[in-house]
Amino acid sequence: MATYKLLILPGDGIGVEVMAEVEKIAQWFTKEGIAAFEFEKGLVGGCAYDAHGKAISDSDVALAQAADAVLLGAVGGPKWDGVPYDVRPEAGLLRLRKDMQLFANLRPAICYPALADASSLKRELVDGLDIMIVRELTGGVYFGEPKQIIDLGNGQRRAIDTQVYDTYEIERIARVAFELARKRRNKVTSSEKHNVMKSGLLWYETVIALHARDYKDVECEHQLADSLGMQLVRRPKQFDVIVTDNLFGDILSDIASMLTGSLGMLPSASLGEVDQKTGQRKALYEPVHGSAPDIAGKGIANPIAMIASFGMALRYSFGLIEAADKIEKAISSVLDKGLRTADIKGEKGDAVSTSQMGDAILAALQTA
Repeated sequence: MATYKLLILPGDGIGVEVMAEVEKIAQWFTKEGIAAFEFEKGLVGGCAYDAHGKAISDSDVALAQAADAVLLGAVGGPKWDGVPYDVRPEAGLLRLRKDMQLFANLRPAICYPALADASSLKRELVDGLDIMIVRELTGGVYFGEPKQIIDLGNGQRRAIDTQVYDTYEIERIARVAFELARKRRNKVTSSEKHNVMKSGLLWYETVIALHARDYKDVECEHQLADSLGMQLVRRPKQFDVIVTDNLFGDILSDIASMLTGSLGMLPSASLGEVDQKTGQRKALYEPVHGSAPDIAGKGIANPIAMIASFGMALRYSFGLIEAADKIEKAISSVLDKGLRTADIKGEKGDAVSTSQMGDAILAALQTA
């Protein structure tokens, strides 16, 4: 039985609560002899700032580098609104992405049939929805330099953020998208703003050249990011794999997440390059939702996105495809039975707690 080292970073708010449900499931997989998981725990976000004066410590970054995969809950909250910008809770997540070179962010947007009525769109538009958004994660405007605010005098200031991409960064994220599409419905939609941005023009030209050179078997289309946002709420099932830059990926994936009914349903994976010697890659898995400080500590948060993020770790880091499929089927089974946390309950029925939802998914796994 293979043994894998997991670094657990629950973070802030509901991150602690939803991570506890993942630990139950990982321990069950170990007990069943499917794989053994060894846990280490660290701090990231506001709790790390409280403990160390920074959003993540050097020692916890070292643990992340050494782990087979990192599971992260959520970071941030109003408690830390006044801390310096460089040590804000989100800086811990950005450092992990940068230091671990996690350039590829995979965000599936799946609408389970049982939740189609929870979407803000009509059932026929989202029932059976299955989109994968591939977001470039370590370049673009979030990391480009210069990034600063300049005092111009006379009460005026100027803010500068720089959008920067090199050809290799665009090629490697596009390759991830094309390879994923080959295992899905064989269609990639590349999105940027080449009509008004030079970085968008380079993105557009690079993806066209890569497609013609190496991926002619995959259907490839191009849409401007603003138009794609409109199409996501107009006819979302036309898409299979969407590949885009850091900024637009952040925006478009949040739009796609609401098609499914709740941010509490959606996992994500952030992946690095495959090591040519070991065949392994650095990886971090986290739910798309935030720390939800308004409901933290109440035991009502939805753990499904966190559990599904662990399922992505089984699939992409450990090659445990059957185990990952079992988690997805268990989630679907529980939803089919009508169990709902508060965020997906709607106006009918009673909501189950965080731990009750986790227990129900675990029970479905045990009887699968």
